[in-house]
Amino acid sequence: MISRDKAPTAQETFMQMAQAAGLRGRLLVTVGILILVRLGIFLPVPGIDRTRFHDAISGNNSIFGLLDIFSGRGLSTLGVFALGILPFINASIIIQLLTAAIPSLEKLQKDEGEAGRRKISQITRYVSLGWAIIQSTTFSALFLQQFALQPGPLFVAETAIALTAGSMFVMWASELITERGIGNGASLLIFVNIVASLPKSLGDTIDLVQVGGREIVGRVIVLVVVFLATIVGIVFVQEGIRRIPIISARRQVGRRVLAEQRSYLPLRLNSGGVMPIIFAAAILSLPLLIANFTKNPDLANIVNTYLSPGGSQAWAYALVYLISIVFFSYFYSSLIVNPVDVAQNLKKMGSSIPGIRPGKATSEYIERVINRLTFLGAIFLGFVAIIPTAVESALGVPTFKGLGATSLLILVGVAIDTAKQVQTYVISQRYEGMVKQ
Repeated sequence: MISRDKAPTAQETFMQMAQAAGLRGRLLVTVGILILVRLGIFLPVPGIDRTRFHDAISGNNSIFGLLDIFSGRGLSTLGVFALGILPFINASIIIQLLTAAIPSLEKLQKDEGEAGRRKISQITRYVSLGWAIIQSTTFSALFLQQFALQPGPLFVAETAIALTAGSMFVMWASELITERGIGNGASLLIFVNIVASLPKSLGDTIDLVQVGGREIVGRVIVLVVVFLATIVGIVFVQEGIRRIPIISARRQVGRRVLAEQRSYLPLRLNSGGVMPIIFAAAILSLPLLIANFTKNPDLANIVNTYLSPGGSQAWAYALVYLISIVFFSYFYSSLIVNPVDVAQNLKKMGSSIPGIRPGKATSEYIERVINRLTFLGAIFLGFVAIIPTAVESALGVPTFKGLGATSLLILVGVAIDTAKQVQTYVISQRYEGMVKQ
């Protein structure tokens, strides 16, 4: 019979953090780097008419709103860290897609162990640099030049270098947090950037309540209840796991016969996390970007009518958004879990699923379970992505605009993962203390 330690309470966790030098040091490193990155957002890129730029950004929230939130309002303030961690996130997604398509990268990830993962991390850094150069140059040449005090090739080059250098510094800071701090550095940076936008949303909401009277108070209360219910649903689904029972056959080691062992294979209900929503939002933003750059009034009218959350035919936008989320959920799930590889690994370990033959039958069974879980998770993501925005539009309370499904998923997911890592450190410190005694 195996005993299980209880997870430490919040009070025990804080006490352990205060007493353990190693954990306290990691926490201080994390907080210090996060503050440093936040300060860098307010270092201005020179040579730009900021008043005109801010007015243009405010008028294109549908295009830049999500990017601005992920950069901690660095895009709207146009600081040196305006691109933030986005090039690194994009590069990570590209490498994940290429790993599934290029055998040499797949071999590095699966067969080379820690050395292979370090090599893939190095490749990701180079891709991040290239992507940052492309993003900053395109952004400077096609968009920022119209707000430049002295437009021209020199302005584009200087601005692109500044934005690229800022993005690379943020990437280094995120890796430093992952290595020497607490939690995943990239996720924590996005988490802090989203949290930084909350005071403005809360302040705007308070101002709206003071001006609007009782009717607005009721609408805000309904919206807050919807957000809280959404957070509860996100926690429930993020922690949702389907446990497939596994039996390990008897084995003889020397003269000892090891008894049959039972365990389980955990399959997450939402294996893709927030990525399907990000992919779907990126795809739906392309028509609007094309319409803005081409200055085509007919295309802009179609896009604003059918592919905009505030359009007259918003149901079409919601339907396309939901279908895109379902598609990318299946796509991303196929990248994370390979049923054939799982079945082969179980067979090599002498394990099997009760009632299912090893080999092809096991892979087909796992694939069926994953497809069902992915469908349920995708439908949940779709409703989470659509309902808060729809309720916000119906109630006429625009002050929380931007704090949508993607932001809520990131906030909840990063908070859960970081809390689990802190608890892991606390438990390890507890065991170290017991060993020393």
